Amino acid sequence: MLRQLLCSTAARRVLLPWAAPKRFASSSQSGADKTEYATPPEVIDYEDPSHLPLPQYPVRPDEPLQARKQRLLYQSRKRGMLENDLLLSTFVAKYLKDFNAEQTALYDELINGVSNDWDIFYWATETKPTPPEYDTEIMKMLKQHVKNAERVQRIRQPDL
Repeated sequence: MLRQLLCSTAARRVLLPWAAPKRFASSSQSGADKTEYATPPEVIDYEDPSHLPLPQYPVRPDEPLQARKQRLLYQSRKRGMLENDLLLSTFVAKYLKDFNAEQTALYDELINGVSNDWDIFYWATETKPTPPEYDTEIMKMLKQHVKNAERVQRIRQPDL
């Protein structure tokens, strides 16, 4: 029973960061203790168990376009993950007003059809490949936005 529990996905997600060795620079080399941070060579992503159903986002076929855009503006700012809050809120501030109904529907499907915000972040930053069903013109625009060729500082969300 204990072995089965420790081998579960949830246990690995919780216990793996605690089990990772911590490395410290020696005080003789730098004069002070500093934690050494390193980027992992690859993203470790565990598959979710197949017995857990994914929540279905309610389809709103009669929602007016302007109301849908207002809802998406709010949802882009309140993701629960600061990285996506900044990326998506600045993206919609720049592009959402010019989206037609089809583009707005694609964006709605992207941010509400995926149950894991980390997936959106990894796809947008091109850390993981984007699945074909989400590799739309909107995702291509988001990837360009994330590259930030204009070197715009994105340290806070845009004003409403």
